[in-house]
Amino acid sequence: MASSMLSSTWVSPSPSASLSAEESLKGGSLKLRTSTLSFTKEKINPFTNGKSCGRVSMAVAVNASRFEGVPMAPPDPILGVSEAFKADTNGLKLNLGVGAYRTEELQPYVLDVVKKAENLMLERGNNKEYLPIEGLAAFNKVTAELLFGADNPVIKQQRVATVQGLSGTGSLRLAAALIERYFPGAKVLISSPTWGNHKNIFNDARVPWSEYRYYDPKTVGLDFEGMIADIKAAPEGSFVLLHGCAHNPTGIDPTPEQWEKIADVIQQENLIPFFDVAYQGFASGSLDADASSVRLFAARGLELVVAQSYSKNLGLYAERIGAINVVSSSADAAARVKSQLKRLARPMYSNPPIHGARIVANVVGDPALFNEWKAEMELMAGRIKNVRQKLYDSLSSKDKSGKDWSFVLKQIGMFSFTGLNKAQSENMTNKWHVYMTKDGRISLAGLSLAKCEYLADAIIDSYHNVN
Repeated sequence: MASSMLSSTWVSPSPSASLSAEESLKGGSLKLRTSTLSFTKEKINPFTNGKSCGRVSMAVAVNASRFEGVPMAPPDPILGVSEAFKADTNGLKLNLGVGAYRTEELQPYVLDVVKKAENLMLERGNNKEYLPIEGLAAFNKVTAELLFGADNPVIKQQRVATVQGLSGTGSLRLAAALIERYFPGAKVLISSPTWGNHKNIFNDARVPWSEYRYYDPKTVGLDFEGMIADIKAAPEGSFVLLHGCAHNPTGIDPTPEQWEKIADVIQQENLIPFFDVAYQGFASGSLDADASSVRLFAARGLELVVAQSYSKNLGLYAERIGAINVVSSSADAAARVKSQLKRLARPMYSNPPIHGARIVANVVGDPALFNEWKAEMELMAGRIKNVRQKLYDSLSSKDKSGKDWSFVLKQIGMFSFTGLNKAQSENMTNKWHVYMTKDGRISLAGLSLAKCEYLADAIIDSYHNVN
C-alpha cells in the first residue's frame, strides 16, 4: 500500500499556487489525494547572473480508516450522570445517580477496616505474583462461607464451585459464558426493571433473555402476582435472575413468605435460580439477613448460581473484587463446573487481581477485623436508613396533596424508586440540579440529612407540575 510520494521539478517561475483534484484508487479503501503546491523558490546559478525558481509537486496518499463503520456509542446512562454532574457549577447540585456510598458530608468513604487490612499486607510484605485462574484460595473460601454460612451442608459437602471474578459484573459475565456454552438456547429471565448492565451482559454473551413483571407503578411496590405468573410461564430449564437483597433499581424486596412462594414455583417448574448479590450486609446491616434468600434456595437442595460483589459492603469499588458461585448436586459436578469456569476465564482475563482479594480474605478471615467490619456496615446501613426516614418525613410534611409517600420507607438499601417518569426526572436535573437516572431511581447513599428537604421540594414539584 502506498504511503506517500514526493516529486520535485524545476520549472519556470510561477507567482501562484495550484491544487489538483482528488483521485481515488478503485478496489480498496485507499484514497490518493494528490496536491501540487507551487511556490517561488530562488535558486542561484553560479554560472549565470540570473535566478531560477522551483516548483515542488507533492503527492500524499491518505488511508481511509478501517474503522469508518464503527458508530459512536451512546453515553452510559448511569456513569454519564456523573459526568453531567461534574460539569454543573450550581452549588445546590446533588449526584444521586451512581450507587456509591458517601458520608454525611457527601464525601467518598474508605472503611477503617480496609485500611487495617491493607496495613497488614504491607507488614507481611505480600508480593504481586500472578494468582491462579480461579483466584486467591483464601478469598474463595471465606466468600463462599460468608454467602452460605460456614456450617452449611453445601460447604461441608464441597458442592460449591467458587471462582474469583471481576466484581459483580465480571462474575455475572463469567456465569453468562457458562450458560451460553453448556446450556445452549436456555433463556435467562430478568426482572422489569433491573440493573442497567444485566441486559448488556447477556446480550454480549449471546444468551437470550426475557423479562418478568416486578415493579407495580400503581403501588410503587412489588407486582408479586405478575412475577409469579411470568416465572411459571418460563420454559423448563430457564434461569431466573433474582436480586438477593436490595433490588436495584427499585429497592423493593419480596417478603420472607413471598421468597418461599418464589422458591416453590422455581422448584415446581424445573427452573434454575440465579442470584445477583451485590449488597450483602449493606442492605439491612446484617450479613445473615441479607443472605437469607440464597440460603433458602440452597436449603431446598436446589442447584443455583450466585454472583457476589464487594464494591458496596466493603467499599472496594475500584478493586473489582467479587465471585461466581455454582452450587451443584454433588462434589464431582462442582469440580467439573469449576474446571470449566476456569477454562472460560483464561481467555477473558487470564487471572484476577490480588489486592482486593487479600483485603476481603484478611477482613473476613480475622475475627477481630470481621467484627469491626460488621460494625462499620451497620453504621453505613444506618445512615442510609436515617436519610430514608428524613426524606419521607420531609415529603409527607411538605406535600399537602394527600399523596401516600410510605413506599419510601418500605424500600430497602441504597436506592429508592421515586415513581417519577422520564420527563419528571429531567425536571429534577434541569430545574433543581438533582442528577439521577431517567427511570426515577435515586441513590440515597449520595444524600445527606441536610439535603433531604431540598430533595423533597424537587420531587414534589416534579411530581405535581410535570406531566
